[in-house]
Amino acid sequence: MTNLPPFAPPAKAAGHNSATTVIVGAGIIGLATAYKLLAARSGRRVIVLEKEATVAQHQSGHNSGVLHAGLYYAPGSLKARLAVDGIRQMKAFCRQYSVPHEVCGKLVVATTDQEVPRLEELMRRGTANGLSGLRMLSPAEAREREPHVRCIAAVLVPEEGIVDYTAVCDTLVDRIVELGGEVRRSSAAEAIASRADGWTIQTQRGDVRASHLINCAGLQCDRVARMAGETLDLRVVPFRGEYLKLRPERRSLVNHLVYPVPDPAFPFLGVHFTRMVGGDVEAGPNAVLALAREGYHALNVNVRDAADALLFPGLWRFLRRYPSMIGYELRRSLSRRLFCASLQRLIPELQLDDLVPGNAGVRAQALASDGTLVQDFVIHQTPRALHLLNAPSPGATASLAIADVLVSRLEVSS
Repeated sequence: MTNLPPFAPPAKAAGHNSATTVIVGAGIIGLATAYKLLAARSGRRVIVLEKEATVAQHQSGHNSGVLHAGLYYAPGSLKARLAVDGIRQMKAFCRQYSVPHEVCGKLVVATTDQEVPRLEELMRRGTANGLSGLRMLSPAEAREREPHVRCIAAVLVPEEGIVDYTAVCDTLVDRIVELGGEVRRSSAAEAIASRADGWTIQTQRGDVRASHLINCAGLQCDRVARMAGETLDLRVVPFRGEYLKLRPERRSLVNHLVYPVPDPAFPFLGVHFTRMVGGDVEAGPNAVLALAREGYHALNVNVRDAADALLFPGLWRFLRRYPSMIGYELRRSLSRRLFCASLQRLIPELQLDDLVPGNAGVRAQALASDGTLVQDFVIHQTPRALHLLNAPSPGATASLAIADVLVSRLEVSS
């Protein structure tokens, strides 16, 4: 579904007793879902509830801004299918509404002989997933694109790029309002009660009645699902990704996107370089357990969030499974020198004083009770509700495609 719905005048507002869909969460996926629902001209009344005073305050506004094409994900998975569809929809949306973005391509580089077979497997996966223009590069060809990178082989992913996801969210809000929908800010869902014909959602600003509920609450999605009466065998465990930046006079070390070959023994992609749409170059992230779901600084602690994570047996099983990785990530969080050394595997001439403090994000990663990270997107469906329970990266890239799936499942269940 790569064609974007054209702009249309708002449909006549549905009455109070007509089908009303409430979407919890005004991040990029919640907003994309509202947009797609309204553009479908189904006659539904659509209300988005957001607990913050502005949209895109968490995952959608705290990320590297990369447009991911679906290189890493298992063929046949939701992530693979929706990343490929999603990046093409997102680029079309950005062109249509003049959202800042650039299709600059990405290099995934192997720096050791042991990484070459894994790089070839990425090439195979990307081809199976339908990516266009993938190409294996020699070291000399890689240096033509990224002169400061040192590698023994690389894969060029030409479809990937960078975008301002906050600007995407602001544009989605404009489209939602023009199509007759509502985005209610400072309206946290505090309680959810089931009724015979739908739901009553209690918010800071009064109750909202809905025939259908869509949970796109990101870092709070498992809590929203439990408020709606669901029993889950997973929990959102927050991992903070910490970035450094290149100081302005050293941004020339990186032209676009440079990624390592991920180690299959570990669950994260590894540190990489990203040129942002505003010109900054980010380096990172590492990944450390956060003691607050919305904790963007190491000193942020939320007692409820910390207890939720630390009392969850799945977290301790995860920690026992990856003790060396957990220890290394923590040490790298505390040592800029160690952080720099990991980046020097990609760009050897990088120096410690080339790096300055950057930003941080928190990944809403679902963890199963057996200690495994949930790898694919998870959509839990009941007769009058949809709960998106795991949509970390590439969730932002895939947001418009995820929205298509949610809308189609909603229509089937109605």
